[in-house]
Amino acid sequence: MKELEDILGIDNVKYNEPMSNHTSFKVGGPAEIFVTIDDIDKLQKVLTYSKSSQLKVTVIGNGSNLLVSDNGILGLVIKYVAKDININNETCEVKASGGVLNPVLANALKEQGLSGFEFASGIPGTLAGAVYMNAGAYGKEVKDIVQYVKYIDIDTKEIKVLHNNEIKFEYRKSIFEKLKAIIVEVGMIFEKQDKKIIEAKMEEYKEKRKEAQPQDMPNAGSIFKKGKDFVTSKLIDEAGLKGYKIGGAMVSEKHAGFIVNTGNATAEDILNLIEYIKKVIYEKYEKKLETEVRIIK
Repeated sequence: MKELEDILGIDNVKYNEPMSNHTSFKVGGPAEIFVTIDDIDKLQKVLTYSKSSQLKVTVIGNGSNLLVSDNGILGLVIKYVAKDININNETCEVKASGGVLNPVLANALKEQGLSGFEFASGIPGTLAGAVYMNAGAYGKEVKDIVQYVKYIDIDTKEIKVLHNNEIKFEYRKSIFEKLKAIIVEVGMIFEKQDKKIIEAKMEEYKEKRKEAQPQDMPNAGSIFKKGKDFVTSKLIDEAGLKGYKIGGAMVSEKHAGFIVNTGNATAEDILNLIEYIKKVIYEKYEKKLETEVRIIK
């Protein structure tokens, strides 16, 4: 593994690293090898190494929409952390690295008087993660502002580009769920707006989240996707599941669409609770729930 340390520096390579340190759920077993990478050149070198060493590659963002099993992850776990933001105030076009955190980007845009990303100011993941799942809130989605996405093909190490109409954005989905890819840059376009108006909207969304969401306990946001003809959290609430616990995992008493770690949950507790909720909702309402959280077993 010395080759990895030579490429990235010894501080950026960890062995048997607990994934509980890298997920907002605060659960998950060890990653065999965990690396943080801050530029494309290093990323390509690491992918070359992983292929020659026949290491399975798993890519994560900020771990805020992620549930890793208690068994952990074999092979190489890559966290891409480049955080460049380039803003063209004349054209309102922005290029940002995939590792930029959504709240950081939202604040940078606010300072430049650019509107269109306020909805993501409270989404704790990375920009790459937001693109991957077409993250959204308050009637807006990532697809509304993306022009192109630059990514590295994990198998070939080639840098490729997809434009908005090629990304196949759907509700909480994109083509990247099917590609073996690492998103390294996102090109976006915004609109000029008074900074105070942007700030007010961000503050409004912040208050709404505070009122509705369980921010005082580890969680991974909404566990299930919204149904086509039903509101998932409403059904879970009506089924009397708020506060229902399995081990240290509990359906939030504040928002039935969230599962929280009450302090000593395991990934197995959370997975069992997810399956129990699915079972109850299907038995009561004949509705099938689909998970929004990314699960690595």
